Amino acid sequence: MILPQHELEDGRKQVQRMTAILEIHDLHVSYRSSGSELSPALKGVSFRLMPGEIMGVLGESGSGKSTLAGSLVRLLPGNALVTGGTVQFEGKDLLQANPDELQAIRGRHISLIFQEPSLALHPTIRVGEQVRQVLAAHGSRGKRTLNERTRQIFAEIFPEETDRISRSYPHQLSGGQRQRVLIAQAIACGPSVVVADEPTASLDPTTQMEILGVFRRLRERLGLAMIFITHNPALLSDFADHVLVLYAGEVAECGPAESVLGLPRHPYTKALFQSTPAVSGKPGTGRKAKLPVILGDSSRSSLPIRGCCFEPRCTERMEICKEREPSPANLSVSHTVSCFKYES
Repeated sequence: MILPQHELEDGRKQVQRMTAILEIHDLHVSYRSSGSELSPALKGVSFRLMPGEIMGVLGESGSGKSTLAGSLVRLLPGNALVTGGTVQFEGKDLLQANPDELQAIRGRHISLIFQEPSLALHPTIRVGEQVRQVLAAHGSRGKRTLNERTRQIFAEIFPEETDRISRSYPHQLSGGQRQRVLIAQAIACGPSVVVADEPTASLDPTTQMEILGVFRRLRERLGLAMIFITHNPALLSDFADHVLVLYAGEVAECGPAESVLGLPRHPYTKALFQSTPAVSGKPGTGRKAKLPVILGDSSRSSLPIRGCCFEPRCTERMEICKEREPSPANLSVSHTVSCFKYES
């Protein structure tokens, strides 16, 4: 039986929706100190990113978020060592890719947005030219074509000030505008995945919400899949589809955003919510209030030798937490939590 063309196309779209565009399995990354001792930064991280999906990665400083971002495109410091796992992009393991293959994937298929625009942008080159250089580096040819495509990108990100922003130097722009220029660089070559590493960390609450609005529009118009890394759970509400919570390089909780954000189960996820102020895009809505803090810290020297890595800071700890690490428990088909409270 031969199916009509429209049914074949519908079938292909359904298969695409079911197939992960990016799949990380059991990823282990360590950093080598001056004494050649290895310090683990990621320990067995696994998740899948579907086409057009936003995955929020949540955790404190030192939880392994930036190491995860760098691992996905093999942009890690020289002392970093991937000791296990796979990073599958459209069926290819990027950890086994050669330099030429990686160069073809970075920017064109997977883009990374860095945390600090003032460090990522060249201070003496107009921002329009910096986006133009990204296009030129990935195969766009002809001055006219480059200029037209650059203007289209700026019109997408800065619809009201396209030409002025494009002609400006980084120091002539606000923090939010500089962050949008990084977004313009990231989408220039039409990637299918964008990894945003704390893109709103240095911005005020109003500008944070504006940047989230930019990401929402790009997702709707371009169908981007995104990994959005943050320490603030409030930014992921009504934005992310799934949320992965990292603590000391391990996955504490992972599941649909409405489940993880609406009813967090892991004691660490709960503590993050309680210690984070709400984000509002409306001026004058913030109130000064004392927030609870998570006692202790997550530095490597503070982690226990055995047992659950969060046990020393956990208000719900039990004796078993000191004895061994918890295994991921399935709360539903798509929601897991690594805590003894939920082990059967």
